[in-house]
Amino acid sequence: MIRIGLISAATYGYMDAPRTPGSFHGTAFSTVFNSYDPDKASQYEWTFAAASRTIEGAQVVKVWDPQIEWAERLADVCNIPEVCHQPEECTEDVDAVIIPDDGSGEHAQYGILPLCKGLPTFIDKPIAMIARRAKEIVDIAKETGTPLMSASSLRYVPDIVALHDEVSELGEIHLATTICGNELVYYGIHALETAYAVLGPGAVSCLNVGQPGRNIVRVRFESGRDLVLMVAEHEYMQAGYQINVYGQKGWRSIQPDLTDLYIYLMEQFIGMVKSGAREVVPLDEIVEVIAVLEAGKRSLAEGREVSVAEVLE
Repeated sequence: MIRIGLISAATYGYMDAPRTPGSFHGTAFSTVFNSYDPDKASQYEWTFAAASRTIEGAQVVKVWDPQIEWAERLADVCNIPEVCHQPEECTEDVDAVIIPDDGSGEHAQYGILPLCKGLPTFIDKPIAMIARRAKEIVDIAKETGTPLMSASSLRYVPDIVALHDEVSELGEIHLATTICGNELVYYGIHALETAYAVLGPGAVSCLNVGQPGRNIVRVRFESGRDLVLMVAEHEYMQAGYQINVYGQKGWRSIQPDLTDLYIYLMEQFIGMVKSGAREVVPLDEIVEVIAVLEAGKRSLAEGREVSVAEVLE
């Protein structure tokens, strides 16, 4: 049995907002491994995302959250044996550590200790809000040789996996678009990683011709391919996900089915832990994705094309 420590998992606060009870990712990851008691879960007014099935061979055995009372409630609902009073305690006597997205954009700070201790670590998306910070975290994994995974859950939904497998049938891909709602870095990572899952890395520059809250980012790749990344805040566009791939021999348009997306994501992480692999998503690609999003944001602010390399300088 793989024993998992879960850090910052029971409450959520988007950026500087006060933390509120529950967490989509924290509760989903808890239920993916430990299942849950529906009657207990219904006692509370909180954000609670329950998985439809569990992954065998792994269990969350420790949980910490800055609001300990909600950590205790999550532990009770999901049968987590130990509630920790400090995040460091979740790295003791465990085989792996999972750090869900808690809304802060700074949750990767909790990944430094487990990485330094050699514990396979999952840091939820986005690993950082700026590329330099993403590189700092990834560099720790490289220096210590510790397995690290960070990814959007959309990378592994069956629709996207199938598109990756059949994209070669479309001939050479020169153009693609990918779309999602909300903030460019924090949520746009889902749309961008969808494209990366299908087409691969290699972005060199970004030109954002949109407006504040309505991003239209031309991402140019070293191959010459152009990806148009469109990400708009909720007042301008309903949330959702779509990828369109245009090849010389055919097109594909996908709105991915998000059913069980957290299960597919955690299956990848547990597979990494079991196999001893150092990475699932290449570590440099984890950094590149954040660099592209940051370059897109800077391009709009500065009114110019921004290279991916310069945001890492």
